[in-house]
Amino acid sequence: MLAVAILLAMVTIHEFGHYVAGKALGFKINEFAVGFGPAIFKKRSKKTGELFALRCIPLGGYCAFDGEDEYEDETDENAVKKEEETDEEEPFSEYPNANEKTQNDGGMSATNDENVAVDASKEHEKKTKKEETEYPEPKGERFNDQPPWKRIIVLIAGATMNYLLALLLLLIMFGCYGSIHSYVAYVGEGAPPITSETMLSANDIVLSINDKDIYMSTDYVDILSGKKAGESVRVEILRKEENGWQTKTLDIVLSVDCNFKNMTDLAPAYQALGLDSQNYVFGGILVKESFFDTIGSAFVYSWKIGGTVLRSLGELLTGKMAITSMGGPVTTIQVTSQAATMSVYSFLNIAAFIGVNLAVFNLLPIPALDGCKVIFCIIEWIRKKPVNRKVETMIHFIGIIALFGFAILVDVLHFIL
Repeated sequence: MLAVAILLAMVTIHEFGHYVAGKALGFKINEFAVGFGPAIFKKRSKKTGELFALRCIPLGGYCAFDGEDEYEDETDENAVKKEEETDEEEPFSEYPNANEKTQNDGGMSATNDENVAVDASKEHEKKTKKEETEYPEPKGERFNDQPPWKRIIVLIAGATMNYLLALLLLLIMFGCYGSIHSYVAYVGEGAPPITSETMLSANDIVLSINDKDIYMSTDYVDILSGKKAGESVRVEILRKEENGWQTKTLDIVLSVDCNFKNMTDLAPAYQALGLDSQNYVFGGILVKESFFDTIGSAFVYSWKIGGTVLRSLGELLTGKMAITSMGGPVTTIQVTSQAATMSVYSFLNIAAFIGVNLAVFNLLPIPALDGCKVIFCIIEWIRKKPVNRKVETMIHFIGIIALFGFAILVDVLHFIL
């Protein structure tokens, strides 16, 4: 449940970003919904006429802009117009109590019970119409009637809100617990080797390599990639000594060529830095920093998360990373649930990670995602006219089907293989 709550919160804040930007720029919004499917609770605002709903499937949500899908909206309007034209009013009778008057036509007559039912039905209809008139029509312009630059702002506002929330969580996490840094963890049998002044040792906190900060294990791959055996790298570390933690600089000569298969292949990094991968791993440790350093670390770490997302997708497309290394919604919920229940720190970390992931993923130029919609807006801005709305709608429809199919596929492969 905690994992679902995190995902739902991130989706809600994403849609809230669309909503706030849309309201500020004068878009007409018909509904703001948390979740999909039948409504558990819904309330229409008497001030704006907008519908706010909580729906039963908690893995999503939406902010329904009027006319966002113009092709479908036109179809709906025609259907409503046709329904209004065929909806005939009941003929007015000159008799005040016409329903109570006995009808001799064909020997049929209306009973008192039927008359009461008819009167109750009419009364209900009047009450319903009266209630409907209490709610104003939502104000604003239709989505596709707004200029492209306004639509672009609204489209990217969702991802922006996801990133800002993730950044806030990282600031809280780093401020309370400390910033994340890489350290050398000894996992083999026996005691760690004696501390060396010329190589890394167990429990060393690695701050940087060649003046490039280390936060994540993928940083080793980025910094060392392409370097050859015999080359020297300058490694800045924190090492615990008798008088406390001391900053030291080690000049390490690489033992092997740094040829990495993908971003998760750390074996060459261990070997190049003189560590046995059977006994050592690169772990994460929290280090308390100053106020401004904490802010800087939060920004850097969030950018590195985003970069990791893009890089993993790139390596998936190029075949460097196997599809089984990825997971869909089920895998995400499972991993999130495990991490979120470990500690408050883990909860904040996984929530921030998901927030940045959603921000980056939604801005990718994939049909049905905000990034692809932004591209269509840019094309319209340049051409001075939109792409055929039917074509755009079909592209996004195919995109959403493909995304759902891919999500199901990676989940199935993840659990089978």
